[in-house]
Amino acid sequence: MLDAAIKVQLKTYLERLQQPIELVASLDSGAKSDELKAMLEDIAGQSDKVKIRFDGQDARRPSFSVGHPGENSARIRFAGLPMGHEFTSLILALLQTGGHPPKIEEQLVEQIHALSGTYRFETFVSLSCHNCPDVIQALNLIAVLNPGASSTMIDGALFQEEVDERQILAVPTVFLNGEPFGQGRMTIEEIVAKLDTGAAAREVEKIAARTVFDILVVGGGPSGAAASIYAARKGLHTGIVAERFGGQILDTLAIENLITIRETEGPKLATVLEQHVRNHKVDIINLQRVEGLVTRPDGLTEVRLASGAAVKSKAVILSLGARWRNMNVPGEQEYKARGVAYCPHCDGPLFKGKRVAVIGGGNSGVEAAIDLAGIVSHVTLFEFDPALRADAVLQNKLRSLSNVTILTQAQTTEVTGDGEKVNGLVYMDRVSGKTQRIELEGIFVQIGQLPNTDWLKGTDVKLSPRGEIEIDSRCQTSMAGVFAAGDCTTVPFKQIVIAMGEGAKASLSAFDYLIRSSAPK
Repeated sequence: MLDAAIKVQLKTYLERLQQPIELVASLDSGAKSDELKAMLEDIAGQSDKVKIRFDGQDARRPSFSVGHPGENSARIRFAGLPMGHEFTSLILALLQTGGHPPKIEEQLVEQIHALSGTYRFETFVSLSCHNCPDVIQALNLIAVLNPGASSTMIDGALFQEEVDERQILAVPTVFLNGEPFGQGRMTIEEIVAKLDTGAAAREVEKIAARTVFDILVVGGGPSGAAASIYAARKGLHTGIVAERFGGQILDTLAIENLITIRETEGPKLATVLEQHVRNHKVDIINLQRVEGLVTRPDGLTEVRLASGAAVKSKAVILSLGARWRNMNVPGEQEYKARGVAYCPHCDGPLFKGKRVAVIGGGNSGVEAAIDLAGIVSHVTLFEFDPALRADAVLQNKLRSLSNVTILTQAQTTEVTGDGEKVNGLVYMDRVSGKTQRIELEGIFVQIGQLPNTDWLKGTDVKLSPRGEIEIDSRCQTSMAGVFAAGDCTTVPFKQIVIAMGEGAKASLSAFDYLIRSSAPK
């Protein structure tokens, strides 16, 4: 099942086990059970601390648990074969169950230990989802550290009947004690904060106790990371406040145009960015949404958070990034994550054998249609303009696929559903003016991005008609002491490498502002 190279690597990892572990499998007569049995035997063959039993009684088959020998009820389970992106989740589950210490802050470990109650997590994933492993790994670790918690990964493509019964149309989807808990990427900090009801109040107190920053960066994406690193290297007291560190790259699968890095994935890039920022001792204030920006009478800029806390700084850099653009048609919000999706890589496997639409004829839309065509029964691509805008090589590939229909001059006007999930899409032919409806089960929206600047309306920061922050050649905004960088600004070409450069430039400009102007001392 596992090739020789993986076995060698696995053997090295399993040498870190400090305690014996036991894998208990629940199998049936199917081919997937045979694959799982072979995989578990390969794993056990790499360490004498790993034992296997094949007498499991789990109703989901194939599945297996990871626990300690003699344990009545193991707290970590995998329903399906955790391959692809989830293989790392399995390795970490083995190591952490076997006593290998987790790489999280001790304060967070103590917070997890202190959680009281029963937390039975079930998470539906697809093995092609790049956000799912973060959630599985977080919940598995909570289960390792807290005896009242358990975590089960469920491969939605393998347990399709359960997916249909629970009406799951997006991954990861997490249930807690049988009730919906969350969808989409969540960090362990976010999950624990949601479980620990007193965490928010304690965090407000900690933020209020912080001293004035020299430079405060708002936003934790590539531009924000670059800005904070450049500021810290100047010896400035630097902070960074972010709703989720990493920003939109956390939702990006393949990155192949970041110079010196041949290829990577968004979550991996976010991890190394955060590590780099932490190496410079930047004060990271994560999981905080900003909602206000004012100039104080003493000349400092105050950044106000939705939690009620406020942070003061001599200079501020806005690196707010962007978000997926919505169609803004009736039914879209109602059926979001119930048939309306934005990530074909993550959610595509849930629509196996079904009919779907892709909205948008640019590179991202055509790439999505090509990927989905290999999974679903039929793809209809809708483009508003008279012609597709994607690269010619992508268009040629798309047109070669027999289960794809391309509609140009088509304006989506409504998403329809049965009250539970999507069942169709209404569009207008922009040439004839006629309205038509097609029946389908999924809609993947790929029509660009919007800057995350809504909260700046009404402030002294001037925005363009598109909602972008207007900046000059030095990244200065219309508000004194406030700079901006990246996809939220008027700088052309929204690319990671450009955002990083703009973040560095904004930081150097802010430094120059502090030493040359009448900024507060």
